[in-house]
Amino acid sequence: MNVGAFVCGCGGTCGLDLEEVREGVRDVDVVASSELLCEGGLDGVDHVIDEYDLDQLIVTASDDRCRRTFRELVDRKGLHPDAAAFVDHREGSAWVHDREAATDKTARLLNATYAGLEEEAVSRTVSREAGDSVAVVGDPETAAALAESADVTLVADGREFANVDADLDDVDIARGEVVDVDGRFGEFELTLESRVTEACIDCMECVREGPDSVTARPVQIPADAPDGEWTEVCPTDAIDMDGTTRRIAADQVIYPDAEQDTRGGRVGYYTHVDAATIAAVESQLGGIEKPAFLDLEMDVCAAGESSQEGCTACTDACPHDAVGRPSVDSVEFDEVACQNCGACTSACPTGATQLREPSNRRIAREVEALLNAENDDGGWLFNRGSSGIDQPVVAFVCSEQAADRLREYGRRAAIEEDVSYPPVLPVKVNCTDTVGEAHVMHALAAGADGVAVVGCGESCLHSGPDPKAELVERLNRACTDLGVGERVTFLAPGSDPEGFCTELETFVDGLDESPVPAGEHEAEGTIEGDIDRPAFASHAWTLESVRTLLEHVDPDREVIRGLKDFGWMDVSDACNLTPTCTNLCPTDAIQRTNEGDLLFNHERCVNCGLCEEGCPETAITMQDGLDLSLLPENREGPTDGVPGELGAAWSRVYEGEMQECVRCGKPFASAGTVDKVRGEVGNAVEGIAPESPHSVFEYCGDCRTHLLFERGEN
Repeated sequence: MNVGAFVCGCGGTCGLDLEEVREGVRDVDVVASSELLCEGGLDGVDHVIDEYDLDQLIVTASDDRCRRTFRELVDRKGLHPDAAAFVDHREGSAWVHDREAATDKTARLLNATYAGLEEEAVSRTVSREAGDSVAVVGDPETAAALAESADVTLVADGREFANVDADLDDVDIARGEVVDVDGRFGEFELTLESRVTEACIDCMECVREGPDSVTARPVQIPADAPDGEWTEVCPTDAIDMDGTTRRIAADQVIYPDAEQDTRGGRVGYYTHVDAATIAAVESQLGGIEKPAFLDLEMDVCAAGESSQEGCTACTDACPHDAVGRPSVDSVEFDEVACQNCGACTSACPTGATQLREPSNRRIAREVEALLNAENDDGGWLFNRGSSGIDQPVVAFVCSEQAADRLREYGRRAAIEEDVSYPPVLPVKVNCTDTVGEAHVMHALAAGADGVAVVGCGESCLHSGPDPKAELVERLNRACTDLGVGERVTFLAPGSDPEGFCTELETFVDGLDESPVPAGEHEAEGTIEGDIDRPAFASHAWTLESVRTLLEHVDPDREVIRGLKDFGWMDVSDACNLTPTCTNLCPTDAIQRTNEGDLLFNHERCVNCGLCEEGCPETAITMQDGLDLSLLPENREGPTDGVPGELGAAWSRVYEGEMQECVRCGKPFASAGTVDKVRGEVGNAVEGIAPESPHSVFEYCGDCRTHLLFERGEN
């Protein structure tokens, strides 16, 4: 990929030092600037594309018209339609920061954009066919609006439609009240209850004779209507006062009065109505084809095994009902229902689910590029204490409402409103749900003084109000335990910029300089010698970042609290060394030795809880937190009871005793297990081998078989 970076001064209205920006851009094949790229500088860009055979442009262009100009140029040059990437150097930089800080930030943003493009995922799609049927519950106007394009059923839900001001000639009207909606896009099923059966011929006798609450269109008897002789007037016996149930199928459902059963809504199921709802329904008639948002590697999933429920992180996190549990020990993703918020991916400790775009690897590279101010000559565009960015703070910015609000702040600053805020380094994410402990800890390990998670002002479109309060609290606890103090915040830009600007300034002013040098750490997202898990899974990536931080700090505690993907186990004397925990552990963090000991690897454990839940003796208790003393680098070598070849990552958590077979000498079960079985079934097998001087429980399975066979021969 031949890449050119192009910097525009917007006719002198940006106030950037174009030469300094050019000096700060690295890695690209060519960097050029102009006071007005989209006008007088456009021919020059055309010439540079040919001279350097460019197939990717990175352009500082904030205005929609300017971006269209470059897309048209890309099209004329025969490049890929997405060959132009854009950097906001104006609303998010020059108009809200001083000249030096905006210059520094723009160069960093260009470098981060290049780093992100290097990790861009190859596009992939998912699809599902569906029909044109739409069930609309209790809203005749919406039903009428969709009637020309869809096969609409209007579910009465107890309402009277005899005199509504809507054209329902092309709408089927279904009597009954909705008691349940189940299924997914293309396969919804509504359960209706009614006191009038399908035998009704609309003769209206019950409407005339019955109470006023009986509706005429459709004929329907409400649940609170009294019994009486009037119920006998129906010529087809269609009245059933005990109620009848029926089900109707629909590809999509609009149910304005329903309580939203998922925080962010479901594909094809709408609990509010506006123009966007109508457009969405019509666009999905016949089916959906959409980008695939997730990479799934379920072989490493810690959701459960052997009928035990383990990690529930993804199902708990998903706000769109796109993750389900068809059984207690399995997880199923509906990629069509996925809405790309990243909630499941930031919650997953093992990497079983990861966002395709932006991937964790891409986010990591963008963060590292933003924090590295070194230019191609090995010098620095600006140093700490100079006029550039003195305090590098990474801001994970939601690309939906939050990004729009910050852009609007910049436009207001351009018309001389008093709007300015510290020059934080933005990384756009699909939603703040994308951001988990691994992203924040990596930014701190890469040298950020602090991390701000910037989300939607009123309420997250996916997860509701203040979606990151719990994350911020946990990570500030972890940072405090690590000895660096609180360095994480969540901010939501509202309609009035003053509150956001003040909160951000207060946060940045309260940060001490990070003890970690900025721009030196490049994450691999793995643990050396770890089992085969995807790189940049939350557990491994977080641990890598913590280890980098520990090279520069002295922690205040041995056990770091607040990191959810880490746990360590206590094992009581009730342990009988049954192999349940070792079989269930999805990360091979537990081993049982031939000597009867139970070993644990804290470095591998993702705190899924399967071992604790599945232990038949309830001997295991999992404790939360990252115990630094259990990491191999903090130990001189293998501890007591750990075979030398396993190394210092393993600890003995239970010292047991194995029963050796009195015939062949092979260890075959723990002494505790033998005693337990003897106590439960000993009376039933007493005397089964009277010729043997030993109990049948003192033999291994093979020798016990031989013993009984020999008894049979005698």
